[in-house]
Amino acid sequence: MRLSILDQAPISSNQTVQEALNASMKLAQAAETLGYTRYWIAEHHDLDGLACSAPEVMLAYIGANTSKIRIGSGAVLLPHYKPYKVAEVYNMLATLFPGRIDLGIGRAPGGSAEATNALSDNFLQQIWNMPASVETLLYFLENKFPSDHEFAKVSASPIPEFSPVPWLLGTSKKSALLAAENGLPYAFGQFMSEKDGTEIIEQYLQTFRPRKQTQEPEVIVAVSTICADTDERAEEVAISTLVWAMQRRKGEGGGVPSIEEAMQYPLTDIEKESLENMKQKMLIGNPQKVYHKLKDLQDKYNADEIMIVTITHSPDDRLRSYQLISETANLSS
Repeated sequence: MRLSILDQAPISSNQTVQEALNASMKLAQAAETLGYTRYWIAEHHDLDGLACSAPEVMLAYIGANTSKIRIGSGAVLLPHYKPYKVAEVYNMLATLFPGRIDLGIGRAPGGSAEATNALSDNFLQQIWNMPASVETLLYFLENKFPSDHEFAKVSASPIPEFSPVPWLLGTSKKSALLAAENGLPYAFGQFMSEKDGTEIIEQYLQTFRPRKQTQEPEVIVAVSTICADTDERAEEVAISTLVWAMQRRKGEGGGVPSIEEAMQYPLTDIEKESLENMKQKMLIGNPQKVYHKLKDLQDKYNADEIMIVTITHSPDDRLRSYQLISETANLSS
């Protein structure tokens, strides 16, 4: 089973932003040592508790401090940007770190309406234009436009020896169909979806149209996971993530609370029920339990790879979670 990491670059209540970003770099280094297939970092804008607004900057930093693990965006929020600039940036990264760069593409705003308006014009119109933007981006990455295309004489330089590998990320049938129509590998965000992912992925597999003759469909499923030495410790560590998610839903600012802060946070009966529902979507437990749940998830979704999202207050608890999963899955053997 291939396992990878999706990092949302969380900021804990006792951290500075710089400390949170350095923790992300150290996580990527650990991922390489532990045998994870790839490390992706997400893009968010003006959201309390999340540090990374520019994955391309972090990827340059991380690439310079690792040597072999695949690294990428999870995801570049394409409606904010011109495809040409995205292709230039990721071709540059692929030139610096040959054979290691993934370009995850998404269409979420990644922040508030105000942040969206500050970042880009006509965001909703660009959502509608997403299929055309994806097609243009792929042409730039392949450096091969139709001869009559308006950008036929434009190259997204530098042209790397090994092009960035584009992935489409999403949580809906619309995103799955867009990936299938363009012959792209698809990453389904189970951890942030309320929909039946099995139907979505099945539709992707059934409608996939290869862009190249030898191409096959490929699926990643991303899931929120907390692993610790015992079930009791995993439940304890997870309380920080769960309460933080509740705080964010209520519009309360701040970083990921400590276990003690989370336990002292007052919850209504409705909020307690909501937290229990949130837990049902997560994988929480000891290494064997989590590993078997990951295998079950892979079978359920017919996934080629599972991508793990782990948010904890303590960077040590986060690293320990990934370490235990790696050891149980024999990733580094």
